[in-house]
Amino acid sequence: QVQLVESGGGLVQAGGSLRLSCVASGSIFSINVMGWYRQAPGKRRELVAGITSEGSTNYADSVKGRFTISGDNAKNTVYLQMNNLKPEDTAVYYCNAVEFRPRQDAIHYWGKGTLVTVSS
Repeated sequence: QVQLVESGGGLVQAGGSLRLSCVASGSIFSINVMGWYRQAPGKRRELVAGITSEGSTNYADSVKGRFTISGDNAKNTVYLQMNNLKPEDTAVYYCNAVEFRPRQDAIHYWGKGTLVTVSS
């Protein structure tokens, strides 16, 4: 089992910045990929950014050039630096960890989420 705890959300004006943190605990050695998803009111949850255990990253087109995902293995923490925030970035942001097991479906772990509100 993996437990994920997010922090860093809040209210910010458009153009501002926030940094989200996600601390992982438990069977962290089993994690292959970590990422951030978000869900705005009335919308589906979507991938924002992901990072593999090798350090490869990927981003949603809507956040490329503005958001940066990074990890600190010593602290078991993944960060999402969000710059030049826009009102459409308003959402609950969820930390996600994925464990791949041979011949089984991937296992997803989720944090409880942290709210980011961007005012215009």
